[in-house]
Order: sequence, then C-alpha cells, then structure tokens
Amino acid sequence: MDTYNKIKKYLCDNYPLQSEYHQAVLHGLGDILEGQDWLNEKELEVTFKRLIEPDRILSFKIEWFDDQSRLQINKGFRVQFNNSLGPYKGGLRFHPTVNESVLKFLGYEQIFKNALTGFPIGGAKGGSDFNPKGRSENEILRFCQAFMTELHRNIGHDEDIPAGDIGVGTREIGFLFGHYLKLTRSYSGAMTGKHPNFGGSCGREEATGYGCVYFLKNILEHQQKGLEGHKAIVSGSGNVALHTVEKLIDFNVLVLTLSDSKGALYFSQGINKGELNYIKERKINSGLSLKQIAESSQENLVDNIDYKEGEKPWSIDGDFYFPCATQNEISGEDMKKILNNEPIALVEGSNMPLTSEASDLVEKSDILYAPGKASNAGGVAVSNMERTQNATKDSYSMERIEADLQEVMTTIHSNCLKYLSEKDKFNYKKGANLYGFRLVSQAMSQLGGKVC
Repeated sequence: MDTYNKIKKYLCDNYPLQSEYHQAVLHGLGDILEGQDWLNEKELEVTFKRLIEPDRILSFKIEWFDDQSRLQINKGFRVQFNNSLGPYKGGLRFHPTVNESVLKFLGYEQIFKNALTGFPIGGAKGGSDFNPKGRSENEILRFCQAFMTELHRNIGHDEDIPAGDIGVGTREIGFLFGHYLKLTRSYSGAMTGKHPNFGGSCGREEATGYGCVYFLKNILEHQQKGLEGHKAIVSGSGNVALHTVEKLIDFNVLVLTLSDSKGALYFSQGINKGELNYIKERKINSGLSLKQIAESSQENLVDNIDYKEGEKPWSIDGDFYFPCATQNEISGEDMKKILNNEPIALVEGSNMPLTSEASDLVEKSDILYAPGKASNAGGVAVSNMERTQNATKDSYSMERIEADLQEVMTTIHSNCLKYLSEKDKFNYKKGANLYGFRLVSQAMSQLGGKVC
C-alpha cells in the first residue's frame, strides 16, 4: 500500500467521522508526497503520522446563565496541534458548527499557515458551539468569562496564544482577556486581537482581508500583471470580506458582490467606499443581514444595488474570485460556473472554502489559485506583531503595521515558490504545502524526534 493510502486508512481507522479533518489532510498530502525529496518512504509515513496527531486536545464543559437566569451548557475545545516552530497560535471560533473535526482541520491548516509567515509560531485552534448571534451583550460576557475560566490554565504568552475567528471579534476578545487578567493577574500577550486601548495592535481587523489582496498583487506582479481595472467577486460580509473589498477598492478594482448565508448583494457598477462603510456599520455593529440592509438602504445606496435572495455570487462574471465566508462554500457546480467565466485568479480568504470536487476542478484549470494557508495568513502575521509589541511594551502605527504586513505577504509568496520545480512554478498550493511540511518536519526531527 502506498503512503497516500496508508495515511488515508490511518485517518479513517482513527477518526472515522471527522470528514473536515480528512479533507484538510488529504488536500495537501498528494502535493507533499510528489514534491518532497528529503525523506524516504518509511520516514515519510512516520513523520506524517506524528504531524497529523495533535499534541493535545482540551475538551471542557461551559456552564453559564442567560438573561432569564436559565443555566446553559456548551462545549469548549482547544486543539494544541504542533509547537515545533514556537508557541501554539490560532484563533477561537464561536459558532454552532464547531466540533472536534472542524477545529482539527483549522489547527492543521494553521501549522502550515504559521510556518509560511517565517515567524516562530506553532499551530492551534479552539472555540465552542456557542452561537453569539441573537444573544445580548451581557450573555456574551457571561459566556466568555465561563469559557476563559476553563481555558486560562492552558494558555500564556510562551505557551499558547489564542486570537479571534468567526464569532469572536474585538468585543469578545476584550471579555475573554479581561477575565484572564482577573484569574491570572498577568498583563501579558496571552491573547491577540485585543483593542489597541489595552495592548492590541492597529490593523488587526483589517489584516486578513488586506493580506489577501497583497498576496494576489504579488502573484500578478510575478507575471508582470496588475490589479487595476479588473472585476472582483467577493463572498461573505464579515470582517475578512469587508476589508478585502476595502483594499481592492484602494487598488481601483471593481468589486461587484458581497454575500451572506441568505443571499448575495450585486453592485452592477461596483461598490464604492461610502456604500462599503454604510454596509460595515450595519453589518458589524448592528448585526443586520444583507437583505435587511438592502431593504433599508434606498436613500443611502445608489441604484446599482440588487439583492439576490437564496443565491451565491459565483455565476457572476469576474476576473478575481475571493471566497471569504466559510469552509466548503464553493461546490463542484459552483466551481464550474466560476471557470466558465474564465477568471484570472481565485484567492481564498476563508479556510478551505472549496469542497474536494471544487478543489480538483481548480487544480486542473489554468487559473491562478492562492490557497488560504498562504493568502489569508495576514491575520496571524499581525497577531504575531501584536505579541512583539506586548513583549517590548511598544505600540506600532497603522502605517508601520501595513508596511510590515505587505512585507510578510511578499515573504509568504517567495516561500510558496521556494521548492517548486519549473513545471510547477505557478502552483501556489503545492508550494505552500511543501514549504510548510519541510520546515515543520525538519524542526520535529531536530528537536529530538528523528525517525530511525
């Protein structure tokens, strides 16, 4: 049995119901097996089995009281996946879909993403099946305090540094970190994504979206092309999507869409900064759906807005496609629609947004494909800058953060190309997987885990 099938069998035998985790591992396994040349077959099999087993999985019960004084129960997790390159680093996600499989897929991807940045950080992920939507601020506060009561013993600035993710923004990080301070009396960089008022970094909210655009800019410049004057299709309407749109507008790209779980907003003439800020205010601060925003926007948005209920944006013609919503948001049928439009590039703003079928289709096409572990690494890059500011008791300006972010995305682009052969010179997915695996596998060996 070859190594690919051995690893696949290992996953099926040990984690039979964890489909998202299987998908994440197998998504990059073929690239690594085909491109690596420093391990023999036996070493490769054992190294992969080491890599795909998390160092530890913390699972805990969270008890908290809602506004009617009713006891609520949720599940909490922290997957500390691999710290060969540095302390564990990865976000916390509060969403009903959170389970061990989802967090393992995210944590596994985080190992490679963090390796690509060049910073000394390992991979982790955590969260809860708690849904903050529809909850009062006091309920979210009580939940965050109960969550941190269980988690605080296992995090720290040299051990594990959580950050935000879906459902965990600056407000939630503030509640979590505030309770961490009460429990530990340690004002350290044990969490990132904090507000700049108490140790956070400028530019953290913008970083993932901005980084996606900077990464595409690097790809195009590598081929003597540019961003300006092209059309972009963006999915999602959260933090990543909105800041991706913001930076695309800065580069004079015509952005035609946003979306949420209920439908898509289409701007026939492209969205402008004023319209974007109007949507930001109502989406992020008021929690309105795009449908509600569209229905209440007649006097505030121009005539080119069209809300398409129950639809995705992928059939709309564009040059650049940015999936920025959630995992597996693009099916095989969706990808066929995208490819029919003959786009230039697809850039992942969310983690693993393509199903296995969609991934196979894009890899067989000739469009430029930027995998999330490379293109959406801007968030963790600025998180690490926040760690540095906390350690040195310093504060960087937005101008410095943005300049440093551009430099990191350029480094990631270079790292993706480092181990590619001439025939694979534009295969960024393969390059990202090869670079991350090489760095982490060698670190594991050098730390005393050499495979005999």
